[in-house]
Amino acid sequence: MSKLPVAPGGKHIAAFKRDGWVVDRIEGSHHILIKEGYSYHLSIPVHKGKDIDTGLLKKLVRYAGLTNEEYIDLYFRGKRKR
Repeated sequence: MSKLPVAPGGKHIAAFKRDGWVVDRIEGSHHILIKEGYSYHLSIPVHKGKDIDTGLLKKLVRYAGLTNEEYIDLYFRGKRKR
């Protein structure tokens, strides 16, 4: 199993956007992402100079219906292959 990348929230938001998630709104320092067909949302903290904890990122990846490998591919390369 590959390790998930450690990075600030903005970089992770870009990766989720490649999978079709869109920023619905911003509440304080959290960006709320939604995707058609999903009844829930992803809440990603964007704090200047702080990376997202691995535990939170694992949960976000799981809630988005991705495997770690699929997410890593989105993060580094581009669109998800179906």
